[in-house]
Amino acid sequence: MLDDPTLALAADVLQRYRARTLTIATAESCTGGLVAASLTHHAGSSDVVLGGFVTYCNDLKHRSLAVPAELLQRHGAVSAAVAQAMAEGALSATRASCTVAVTGIAGPGGGSPDKPVGLVWFGIAFAGQATTTHRRMFPGDRADVRAQATAHALGLLLARAS
Repeated sequence: MLDDPTLALAADVLQRYRARTLTIATAESCTGGLVAASLTHHAGSSDVVLGGFVTYCNDLKHRSLAVPAELLQRHGAVSAAVAQAMAEGALSATRASCTVAVTGIAGPGGGSPDKPVGLVWFGIAFAGQATTTHRRMFPGDRADVRAQATAHALGLLLARAS
């Protein structure tokens, strides 16, 4: 499921973070660990990648990443507020320099008029800086959405290390 361009992007992320002596952790829902897998595909990634969380259910988002239950109830798991809380929770839990969170609806089911299949929210937290969120819509089937979301998360990490 990880294609060559995604793996090349992951290598660029690792190189940039390594050069700046920065570390990364991930908090993933709809990508199911693909962001972490793309980074750890490369030998020597352990000097940059501290680890990650795959929190598919809301209860685990709450227990592992300290995402407030009221945020999950009020906004739903696929929201800017939850993406931000996931990124900040991973930052707190791991003490990484930077974390990226991914939460979305990969399909084929689970979508609604307000939150259609292909909707993905990203949170990126960098120690000492304000957390940012990004909303994207990705076309295609489940595999396409997950692959595009993985590549986008890596792009966010790369941009943040610039």
